[in-house]
Amino acid sequence: MSISSPRMIVRSTLPWPLRWMAVALVLGFSAAVALWAFEFGKDLAGLDGHSREELSQLRQELSHLRADRDKAQSIANTSGSLLTAEKALREKLVSQVRQLESDNLSLRDDLGFFEKLLPVNSAEVVSIRGLQAEMLLPTQLKWQVLVLRPVKTAAPFNGTLEITVAGTQAAKPWLMTLPGGPQALQFQQYRHVEGILDLPPAVVVKTVTAKVLEGASVRSVQTFRL
Repeated sequence: MSISSPRMIVRSTLPWPLRWMAVALVLGFSAAVALWAFEFGKDLAGLDGHSREELSQLRQELSHLRADRDKAQSIANTSGSLLTAEKALREKLVSQVRQLESDNLSLRDDLGFFEKLLPVNSAEVVSIRGLQAEMLLPTQLKWQVLVLRPVKTAAPFNGTLEITVAGTQAAKPWLMTLPGGPQALQFQQYRHVEGILDLPPAVVVKTVTAKVLEGASVRSVQTFRL
């Protein structure tokens, strides 16, 4: 053939739609075979059933763990409530014990006074019994006194109670009475009187004297030495 020969076109005898269809059929068949081979191999190896069993077991274990967690949380909440209640009860008991100790001290003091309610000279109009004093602080003195009448009478006693504190201040004699003066004293059979006296600095208390007066007359005197 020479260069001047006419062009030739070679055409396929199979139309292109049929060719595409054939390719699609081949690819689909190949995919189906590959999927079948994969499923068959998985069933043959027993992987699918084993995975299902493991999944079921894991779900059961998760359920058990959740139940255990809920149970532990409930126990923790109950324990917290019990601890709170126990703490409140302990604080209440401590408060009651302190109150009982305070009441015991008060009753002991009253008992010390009432133990002194012994028969006295019937000629006395009023008698001072159980004068006591103690230093609460270096500048604070607590005093208490029991005044009684030896004979029961209808008329109440009307008088005054005078408290005098003596000692030294800076090595010099020192004397002090109640800031408000003598206290009014009125009772039928007995009277328990107490008070706290604030002292100046550098005071050393030596004695505390209680004096009961009826008008200008002194009915009873008692001195307590510290």
